[in-house]
Amino acid sequence: MPMATTPIIISIVALLLPLFKSSSSTTLPPKNDRDLRIATEEMQKANYFTFVMLLNMSPLDSEFLENITFLMPNDRMLSKTVIPENEVYTFLQRHSIPSPLIFEHLQYIPTGSILPSSLPEYMMGVANGGDRRSFVLNNVRIISPNICTTGSIRCHGIDGVLSPVSNVSLHTCSDDAVSVAPPPSLVTSPPPLPPPADPFLTPLVDDFMVPAPQPSDSSSGSSQFSGDGNLIEVILGSILVPLVIGVSI
Repeated sequence: MPMATTPIIISIVALLLPLFKSSSSTTLPPKNDRDLRIATEEMQKANYFTFVMLLNMSPLDSEFLENITFLMPNDRMLSKTVIPENEVYTFLQRHSIPSPLIFEHLQYIPTGSILPSSLPEYMMGVANGGDRRSFVLNNVRIISPNICTTGSIRCHGIDGVLSPVSNVSLHTCSDDAVSVAPPPSLVTSPPPLPPPADPFLTPLVDDFMVPAPQPSDSSSGSSQFSGDGNLIEVILGSILVPLVIGVSI
C-alpha cells in the first residue's frame, strides 16, 4: 500500500511545482501602479470616490502617470456631470497637469500665467489671489489642496468641473498685442518742391530779393544803409535801361 501511494504523491508534487515557481517568480507591481494605488487611497479618505471610479474606468498608461497632478471635482459636482464612457480619459487629461505640483508650488505662479493640461491644446489661465482659498484655474477654484502627497502623484480638490472649451490659448498674448506706429521720421513725406521759376522773371526776382535781417549791433546801421543803396541802384537801373534803349532807337 505505501508503495502504491508513492507515485501519486510524486505526481501531485510534480503538478504543483510549476505553480510554486510561478508564484515565487512574480515581480512587484510597477512603481506607477503603486503610486496610483496610494493616490486613490488618499482620494477615498478625502471622500473623492467618484473621481476614483473614473480612474478605475480608464486605462492609464505609465507615461501618463509618471508626472501628474490631478484636479478633482467632488462627488456632488460630478453627480451633475454627464461623462460618456469613451470620454473618460479625455476628462482625466483635462483635469490634470503634466507635472507633480503641491499647492505651495502653485502659489508661486503669478496671475496671468498659463498652465498646460495633460490634454493637448487645452490651457488653463491662472488667477492667484495669494492665499489657499483664492487660487483659480479657468473657471474653477482649488478648495482642498494637497490631498495626494505620499507617492509621486499629486492631487487637489476643486469646486467645479473644468469647461470642455478653454478660453485661454498660447496665441492670446499675440492677439492682444498693440501695434506700434513707425517713427514720424519714417512716415513724414518731404515738403513739396517750389514751382519752377519763370526764366524772364528770375533776374527781376533775384534783384528784388529782400535781404535777410542782420543782428542788431554797432554795424547794423552801415549794413542797412548798404542794403538800401543796392535796392536804389536796382530800381534806377530798371528805370534807366528802358529809357536808354528808347533814346537809342
